Amino acid sequence: MKILSIQSAVAFGHVGNSAAVFPLQRIGVEVLPVYTVNFSNHTGYGAWRGPLISPEDVHDVILGIEDRGALAGVDVVLSGYQGGVGIGDVIIDAVERVKKANPTAVYACDPVMGNAKSGCFVAPEIPLLLRERVVPAADIITPNQFELGYLTDTDPSTLESTLSSVDAARAMGPSTVLVTSVERPDRESGTIEMLAVDDAGAWLVQTPYMPFKANGSGDVTAALFTAHYRETGDAATALERTASSVFDLIELTHRSGDRELQLVQAQEFYAHPRMQFTASQVR
Repeated sequence: MKILSIQSAVAFGHVGNSAAVFPLQRIGVEVLPVYTVNFSNHTGYGAWRGPLISPEDVHDVILGIEDRGALAGVDVVLSGYQGGVGIGDVIIDAVERVKKANPTAVYACDPVMGNAKSGCFVAPEIPLLLRERVVPAADIITPNQFELGYLTDTDPSTLESTLSSVDAARAMGPSTVLVTSVERPDRESGTIEMLAVDDAGAWLVQTPYMPFKANGSGDVTAALFTAHYRETGDAATALERTASSVFDLIELTHRSGDRELQLVQAQEFYAHPRMQFTASQVR
């Protein structure tokens, strides 16, 4: 499997492609990383150095890959945080080029907009871009529960309302939706959930909640779920593998006392998931 991953990159820590590429490689996926920024560290520190790569330069890198005839071998285009409308246009163009070269390829979009604690933290034009242009072009989307509501102008909270919001998202274009950070009021105390929905049904997996912010864990989640789903075609299996790997990554990071993901130290958890969580079919 080959994935063209168009995301940010940081030298210190693990977010964007700096979070997604290594776990994908560890499970045997060939990754073609294209960077949208090259920062010293993620912006959660409040200060960083390095360039924001222009949409024209990002596009030029993709054209160079196309020149090598490599797009025909790409199975998945993966994107995450979009810093501006220009990058969105480049990603959509890349998806069109890949699908022209390989009609069986899919586009997986992590529609990053914010979270329940911080609210929406992207530029005001990004949610509109995602709603109107990017999500309709996607086959798979991986929003958190907050982003799902923001994207569909709904209020997902209970399982039923979250499923209804997923239906609204799927009506926009994507056939498969993974919802992360699902926090329904009637869940077991001290847990958090993920929900995966496709044409075959809906599955929910529950894991213990780790009480700290793990920047980049969403990027790892989107990457692993996309790869496992593309490989197996089975949302429940992809959900169980992803939940197992990401939980162990976060638990290891929490125990380390480090702010940054212990991405390399957790590598066996991607290659050989413990499969300690079972997805339950809820529809």
